[in-house]
Amino acid sequence: MRIGELAEKARTRPSTLRYYEERGLLQPPERTTAGYRNYGDETVQRLEFIGRARAAGLTLAQAAAILDVRDAGGSPCGHVRDLLDRRLVEIDEQLAKLSLLRASVAELRGHAAQTPPEACTPETICEYL
Repeated sequence: MRIGELAEKARTRPSTLRYYEERGLLQPPERTTAGYRNYGDETVQRLEFIGRARAAGLTLAQAAAILDVRDAGGSPCGHVRDLLDRRLVEIDEQLAKLSLLRASVAELRGHAAQTPPEACTPETICEYL
């Protein structure tokens, strides 16, 4: 299938497919005699995997490393499990930071609720912050 057809099936743009090919996420496809890319059906499965990896917060480099292991005939599942463990730690850290940020903003908002807008002067810019 040509790049436009693949992009439509994968719900992406042809430029994304070319970029993935440049980054090594997609194998270079065969070319027609006219020079058009001719992708096989297995490329759709590969793109679906890349989409799932990105949805889990993995980088394209991490997805490429997983695909490299698979392309070499290995099973990347142990590596994927380790990546997901690290991703969970990162998410927990982000949630903790967001919780602190929320508490800080809520405190500022509480102060703003108790301070009339007239309290803001040109010297203070805004009493709420």
